[in-house]
Amino acid sequence: MTSIRQFQVTFDCADPERVARFWCEVLGYVVPPPPKGFADWGEFDRSLPAERQGSAFACVDPSGVGPRLFFQRVPEGKAGKNRLHLDIRVGTGLFGDERVAALEAECARLVALGASPVQLLRADGFNESCLAMRDVEGNEFCLD
Repeated sequence: MTSIRQFQVTFDCADPERVARFWCEVLGYVVPPPPKGFADWGEFDRSLPAERQGSAFACVDPSGVGPRLFFQRVPEGKAGKNRLHLDIRVGTGLFGDERVAALEAECARLVALGASPVQLLRADGFNESCLAMRDVEGNEFCLD
């Protein structure tokens, strides 16, 4: 039996390139090179049938450690809370006011990119503080 070691995280969205580029900025990811024979992703996209143009985009961790993120256009809008979300680890090893300050500083950077803060969840004796947010299309994620 083989053990799976790599995985991809897929986002359903309305505008794959916009959401992918947001997450590139959040995580320090990059857009991979276009397929062989294409100068850029725009050229590749224009080669697709009209109904498939703009339907997908991806980004990757330049170090090769993190999972590939794939963004696919779907016809329906976001209807409810995500059942899965990303925790962006910006406060690891920090506690109390120092942790909250790190979360708030990263929140300010991400708001400038189009994210929205939802709620600061303060430490409760079991969990450390985290900050719930939404990306450019309303998908939930946490600064942790």
